[in-house]
Amino acid sequence: MTAMTTTPIPGVLLAGGLAQRMGGGDKPMRLVDGRTILERVMERLAPQCSRLILNANGDPARFTSTGLPVVADSVDGFPGPLAGILAGLDWVASYMPGTQWMLSAAADCPFLPRDLVARLVAARTAEHSELALAASGGQIHPVIGLWPVGLRTDLRRALVTDDIRKVTRFTARYAVATVTWPLVPLDPFFNANTADDLAEAERLAALDD
Repeated sequence: MTAMTTTPIPGVLLAGGLAQRMGGGDKPMRLVDGRTILERVMERLAPQCSRLILNANGDPARFTSTGLPVVADSVDGFPGPLAGILAGLDWVASYMPGTQWMLSAAADCPFLPRDLVARLVAARTAEHSELALAASGGQIHPVIGLWPVGLRTDLRRALVTDDIRKVTRFTARYAVATVTWPLVPLDPFFNANTADDLAEAERLAALDD
């Protein structure tokens, strides 16, 4: 499939989780068909984004081989993906001034759609919404979406003052465009959380374009 034209939208890859269901470690660095999940994510999103950054906690040196800037959560206590999204928004505001939008994506989804950014942008524009989120199989994937950089002040307040941790609880405050992808030949938002998921990802890799 031909890659889409690069957009002026940067993307943050969320790898800040603790991978407890896999026995710890970095889920995105697990192998699927001979390549790390993170390599697969980067290959799919690099043509769609103006720049990629990685949200991860702990020693950033373990991701040196990716060549990506690594930003840690700025909110203590591993509060979840909202903190990673905030870290990405803060980085974009500091290092890419004038940028209005940022994509967020889970770094453990090896089959992300190659038209992810284009469809999210089109839906948000058409619906005049404040956010755009991905969906498949009747399920919204709230960590995969398009976020306005100007939302970071509200997001920090939600995390620090309101103690909001669930992504959908936060996004419920805004007008959201939802974009649905088909499940055939595979769910593009399949994510690897367990050892069984990794085995399934190996099978699905044969169906991947």
